[in-house]
Amino acid sequence: MRRRAGLLSAEAGAGWVGNVALLAQIHARATSGAPAAMARSVRLFVLVAGALLIAAATPFLGPETLSVRAPFTALAQHGADAARLPPAEHAPDGVAADGLATEVLARQAEVFWKLRVPRCTMAFCAGAALALCGAAFQAMFRNPLAEPYTLGVASGAALGAAVAVHAAERWIAAGAGPGAEWAGGSLVSAAAFVGAAAIMLALLGIGRTQRGLAPGMLLLCGVALSFCCSSVILLLQYLGDPASNFRLLRWVMGQLDSVCGWSDVLAVAGVSAAGAVFVFSFARELNLLSTGDELAASRGVELLRVRQRLVLVVSLLVGMVVAQCGPIGFVGLIVPHCARLLIGHDHRLLLPAAALGGGAFLTVCDTAARSFLAPAELPVGILTALLGGPFFLSLLLSRRATRWAS
Repeated sequence: MRRRAGLLSAEAGAGWVGNVALLAQIHARATSGAPAAMARSVRLFVLVAGALLIAAATPFLGPETLSVRAPFTALAQHGADAARLPPAEHAPDGVAADGLATEVLARQAEVFWKLRVPRCTMAFCAGAALALCGAAFQAMFRNPLAEPYTLGVASGAALGAAVAVHAAERWIAAGAGPGAEWAGGSLVSAAAFVGAAAIMLALLGIGRTQRGLAPGMLLLCGVALSFCCSSVILLLQYLGDPASNFRLLRWVMGQLDSVCGWSDVLAVAGVSAAGAVFVFSFARELNLLSTGDELAASRGVELLRVRQRLVLVVSLLVGMVVAQCGPIGFVGLIVPHCARLLIGHDHRLLLPAAALGGGAFLTVCDTAARSFLAPAELPVGILTALLGGPFFLSLLLSRRATRWAS
């Protein structure tokens, strides 16, 4: 009996020693001296420069490459100049050529400012929010495979938005007032937030009631909830009319081709910026949560309060992105892992790096998606799934992911 008690105490002591060693390893990585800190700072600076370069270059790329002079061509000046030009059939060759070049630049300027820039801005903000949520999920659940798509949070938001879309269409078809379209858009965003929050609360409830549940099993619970949400979305498609079904199908694939103008872009940008600032403020808590609940609590982390606030903000971010762009998967899986390879495990640097990398990644994917099948467009969610599927499988088969899931 004494021997068994000694073995149990030894195992418990070994578990605490392992947790302390992991915390010491993270602390050592975070404070590993000036050379390593300088190297991480340089990598973060390169990442910032690369993200800004991608954000500036992608609006010029697409099915038609735009001239660098196009953004600086004023449509009003073009109209005034065109009024002073003689007709093309009576104008000298040089004047006619100048008028044609000015007309082409004016058309490209309109495409640049009204279509390309809002769409690339939406892609950057959505990618940053999804990657930030993925990094937070992986720390909260201590699972490298956790992200909004694999945990079912994106599917919950998609279900809420799909129900709201059907309700809004019926409301508008019934002859609602002039503010029905605006109210319908607000309803979709709110329903997407409620759906994402419901899945997150369900996962946290399962984790609290089943204390011995491994992180990998919690991930499987998220996959099961995702299947349930997808089946209800399919039911809504079956009950809907062909026109609404096609729009819903395109939206479920994850798309950015409906972005036109700045109203939705500014809403997503504002929510993403506020959510990013909030998540950044919990970088220390996420560092400790990634080591385990017991050790985080012993270091002064209020587990319930931190998780409740993070769940609220992360659900808001995912719901806003899904309501506008549809469920775009695997951005929150690929980007945080690549950021860890460059920056390390310290969330004080990892979270900004993941946000910048996610914005650049989704912007590049969207530019490629609208260029591959031109003049048609490939939904960007299909491209990210094609990239994320093999990446997910490689992580699932890796030793580190197996150790985290056990």
